[in-house]
Amino acid sequence: MGATWAESSQVLRDVADSCKQQQWSTAIRLLTSHPGLSSSAVLLCNRALCYSKLELYKHVVKDCDKALVLSPCTPLASLYKGQALAAMGKHQESIEVWRKGYEAGLGQTIDLQVLLQLHSLTSLTKIVSEKGSLPAVKGATYGYPQNDEPVKEALRNRSAPAAGGVNSKEGTLSDRHEASNEIRRLSVDLRLARGIAEVNSGKYDKAVDIFTQLDKENIGSTSALIGRGTAYAFQRKLDLAIADFSKAIELDPKASEAWKRRGQARAATAPSLEAISDLSEALKLDPNSPDTLNERGVVYYKLKDYHSAIYDLRACVALDSTNKYAYNYLGLASTAAGDYVEGLAAHFKALELDPSFREGWIHLAQSYKEHANSAEAMQCLRKVLSLDVKCLGVWRMMAEGLRSHLEVGSSFHLRYIHAYRLLGLLLLSLGDHRAAIMELTVGLEMDPSNKDCLYLRGSCFHAIGNFEEAVKDYEVVIEADVNTGENRTLQSLSFYQREIALYSATKSNLPIHHFDIDNDLEAVFKEAWCKRMSPVSFLPSYVRQPQFKDPGDALTPKIETFVLTKSRNALLETADRLGHLIQYNCPGFLRNLRQHRMAGLAALEIAQKVANYLRVSREARKVQEMSIMEKERKLGDHIEEVSQNRVGACSSTTSVSPACSCPQEARLKNQGLKWRDVYSIGVKWRQISEPCDPVVWVDMLSEKEFAAGFGSHTPMLLGQSKVVRYFPNFSRALGVAKRIILEERQVFNAANRPVDLSDPMQLLSIDSAANCRDIYDIVGEDFWIVTPCFSTARPGKVLDGTRLTLQKLGLNGFDFSIRTPGTPQRWADYEEEMHAAWEEYCNAYCGRSKAPNNPKELKKLQDCILRLAFYWYNFMPLARGTAVVGYVTLLGLFLAADMEVSASIPEGVQVDWEAILSSDLQSFMQSVRPWLLPSLIHDTSWQNLPNVSETFPTLGSVLGVLSSNY
Repeated sequence: MGATWAESSQVLRDVADSCKQQQWSTAIRLLTSHPGLSSSAVLLCNRALCYSKLELYKHVVKDCDKALVLSPCTPLASLYKGQALAAMGKHQESIEVWRKGYEAGLGQTIDLQVLLQLHSLTSLTKIVSEKGSLPAVKGATYGYPQNDEPVKEALRNRSAPAAGGVNSKEGTLSDRHEASNEIRRLSVDLRLARGIAEVNSGKYDKAVDIFTQLDKENIGSTSALIGRGTAYAFQRKLDLAIADFSKAIELDPKASEAWKRRGQARAATAPSLEAISDLSEALKLDPNSPDTLNERGVVYYKLKDYHSAIYDLRACVALDSTNKYAYNYLGLASTAAGDYVEGLAAHFKALELDPSFREGWIHLAQSYKEHANSAEAMQCLRKVLSLDVKCLGVWRMMAEGLRSHLEVGSSFHLRYIHAYRLLGLLLLSLGDHRAAIMELTVGLEMDPSNKDCLYLRGSCFHAIGNFEEAVKDYEVVIEADVNTGENRTLQSLSFYQREIALYSATKSNLPIHHFDIDNDLEAVFKEAWCKRMSPVSFLPSYVRQPQFKDPGDALTPKIETFVLTKSRNALLETADRLGHLIQYNCPGFLRNLRQHRMAGLAALEIAQKVANYLRVSREARKVQEMSIMEKERKLGDHIEEVSQNRVGACSSTTSVSPACSCPQEARLKNQGLKWRDVYSIGVKWRQISEPCDPVVWVDMLSEKEFAAGFGSHTPMLLGQSKVVRYFPNFSRALGVAKRIILEERQVFNAANRPVDLSDPMQLLSIDSAANCRDIYDIVGEDFWIVTPCFSTARPGKVLDGTRLTLQKLGLNGFDFSIRTPGTPQRWADYEEEMHAAWEEYCNAYCGRSKAPNNPKELKKLQDCILRLAFYWYNFMPLARGTAVVGYVTLLGLFLAADMEVSASIPEGVQVDWEAILSSDLQSFMQSVRPWLLPSLIHDTSWQNLPNVSETFPTLGSVLGVLSSNY
């Protein structure tokens, strides 16, 4: 028993210390752990007071009720409960509680001062109520007095009897003086509570008036300043709010609430280190405040310091396991930092706490989408839209003209718009543009000016060939007032998309070869589009695309209706079977059925054109050879055969072709089929399938940009965020970087100057480096290195592969990425490599036709296709889309040789990265042969399919087939 008493005594001393330091959360936790809590009215009152300091008024009422059950004559419980009820807006109930508490205490051995306080409150509140100056209040934020004396009194024995002196003249005067002071103090408390009630009722101007008057009288002290600052914050008058919180801090540097509120206001202005500093100061004063830990964690998250956010949010939920908001942000931060499992677990916990938590469902949907789990993402978004019965009555209200009931700007309104936007984006990413249009339209009926939804819907209209509607949506965004960098970027993109939609409209009903954005669009336009720059810089000299006029005008495109015929169906069945093979089975890559169909049709068109060209070329060469032999026989002269082709008898430069129907085919007749002609087929299909992606040839940009080395940028690590698609390549890429540094003993800094790393200790540290920070600390600055790519056309020559770049971002983040500059010299090197590889393919194709069952000839042809893929991926000649165009062409070239790939790409494999991180062709082949070559099936049935370019001869027909049901 002695030990137990000592332990309990120590707990009470710790409670007192915590209260002196205003560490209310700590005090609550200590009191909760006290073994005598449930049987002690005093301890329950102590905990109720601590709850009141944290504005947890429902908990105050519960503890006071428990105390009154244990001891009905506990005036302190009545006092605290009445104050809590008043703060919650239950004014009449508070008066009744104080009255009953006073009456119950009469004639009892209790604290006389508390009894007088109850009497004064009852009298004062009755007077105030009769005058009608105290409104009903709800959910106060700062209602309790700052006098901490009751805490100390509550920790003492409150059973001292009311002793003599009360009836003396002196005692009477003293009592009256004390009562007068108590009334004045309680008047201040009630005015503070009234001000906070006005804040919680949304009557911010009234609240400001009340707190200002209290501040003028120098009565409200820090409470009035904090209350007024809170009212200003709700009005978005953040500078005034910050000024009040700052003054409160000057008056009382230990007011943790003022530090916290100023941190919140600064974060609302813009997440900043100043906000972090204020919240950190609040935590020094109250280190176990779940609310402040949550606030700082959220600010860290918005600053993209995910590791610090996770630390704070974990600490928050450890102290308060019921905080759904903290779990929600913990899920976001964990997912961003690459811990998908912990992220999902946190989101699940938030939704377990509140199954109707809309933000929780939305963020869970985002997490699922980022990791390519489209079915779960869709289910989460549908759940959000089914949560509120308001959604069911929205359209009825709109039909009745009661649009004001939608409360534009309300949290309900914004949540649902966000849900519809995400749903539209998800459907777009899956290739179902028509369904996306429907969902985005619902969102736009709720908020017609939502720029995100307008841009996305415009993109969907654009993709299905409804250019007129697309232009309308784009123009609304272009003409809107914008106030953020994100909106300005959206506005710029809408400008580019509008121009491309107008351009496409003029080509819609023409033969497909008329659609040529690489040659037809201005170089500066394409460059700015790729960089997402404002078009202002080139607008004065830019010639805009023709605008739509009347519906019957010739410029208005006619949307083609897709009709599924028997021949088209056979073509699409094969195309869809081939197309799904491009799918990467890796996190972050959604299964886009539109892109699959695009890939399948593009591969078939490549196969048809390549096979047709090489077949005709081969036959023409045979005729030419027979003609030469006949001349030799007739003339009896020895004629030396001189091939016009420098590599073989079936080269791409053979000048024979069937009748041509377009400029491209005419050029093929005169110059032959080049490697770029083959890849351009896939490029055009990719441009059409998703028109918002800047898929353009880098050498077709402005001469200045091309000379400067415009290229792609693909991050694996961005700050502290592990990029879900590409981070799986991080370890291998880091290993390649270390190996190159050890071999070259230098890197290049941001100024492209070499940084010497030949010191043995530096090299030893590089070799043992485990992450980006380790390497960066050794080098001491941002740097890049070039991966080697060994030439096959010119043995011994080493081409520039990609650049592995490491840059510091913020205090604790890094950008580790690949950057591939398309400089003229690099372009010339890879063009030569691609030309040689293509010539080898053409010769191997024709060579195999002479011996179709020869394994050696078969392997040679297969190796030629892999060689083209290897150098294409390392080349990266497109601003975007290099990966998919490369694999589509690979499928087409195999099919042209009557070999159909039947295997999906293995889980975790990204074929372009296999090439980029391999320094030579043989290494790349070793990585893809084991799963690719065994899947090849000899198949000639594709030769009986309709011709793709003849079946879909116009841009409109191509858009029709890509937008049809899958």
